[in-house]
Amino acid sequence: MSTDSADDRYTVPALMRGLQLLMQFSRDERELSGAELSRRLDLPRASVFRMLHTLQQCGFVERVGDGVTYRLGLAVLRLGFEYLSSMELTEHGRPVIEALRDACGYSAHLVVRDGREVVFIGKAPGRSALFHSIQVGARLPAHATVLGRLLLADLDLAALKALYPEKTLPVFTAKTPTTVAQLKALIEADRSAGFAISQGGFESGISTIAAPVFNERHEVAAAVSITVPSQRVDEAELGALVDQVRHAARQLTDRISHLPQRGDWQSKTLQQNNPQNKVA
Repeated sequence: MSTDSADDRYTVPALMRGLQLLMQFSRDERELSGAELSRRLDLPRASVFRMLHTLQQCGFVERVGDGVTYRLGLAVLRLGFEYLSSMELTEHGRPVIEALRDACGYSAHLVVRDGREVVFIGKAPGRSALFHSIQVGARLPAHATVLGRLLLADLDLAALKALYPEKTLPVFTAKTPTTVAQLKALIEADRSAGFAISQGGFESGISTIAAPVFNERHEVAAAVSITVPSQRVDEAELGALVDQVRHAARQLTDRISHLPQRGDWQSKTLQQNNPQNKVA
């Protein structure tokens, strides 16, 4: 008997289908009908209705008004926050990004990668209320953001092509790389510098400064960033802000890796890398 067959003996099909149903809901599709879920999952409507009824009883979905559509319930949110609060990275990262926010005055964030997306797992709101809307759990396309480029740094070209098999990458702005080769070149440039800057690169009027956080295997585990409410960061303060972000990233690396820092990313200094030349 093959290993796969042996593993299949322990799979609970009903549970798997229920989880697949929950995963159909997204930021862009917050409400779905039973008929649509039935179509997507290729299951009889009666089976989907029973799953929805069970999930509704447990609080994982809820009916929208008196209509035929459903949305995720508070039980899903509760699970998500329990998971985030239990993460060592989140616990160690919270005081680090709060100290970074206090030092620079701008909103500070902690992000990780989930496949092709960047996920915000921690935030410390700055003085500007404009960026308080970036919530924990928010997602951005990894290939189109400096945050994602930092988090993709451990993937070689073959792995990047497997993650992005399409010929042309989704375009969000004129600065979005359109091919894997272009993306890889940007990733390598950020790796060489040890930090990354985007000035209006993903969203107009917003600049981001970010630096990588490493785990005990010297892999990129997360990224620390600040968001500046400006299309371009004042050159007079850019160097100091880069210093502060990199210092926060090194602090968090120390906290989660318990190892001396090393590697190409962290061996570079601001004197070797003029931040004005690192504009994405």
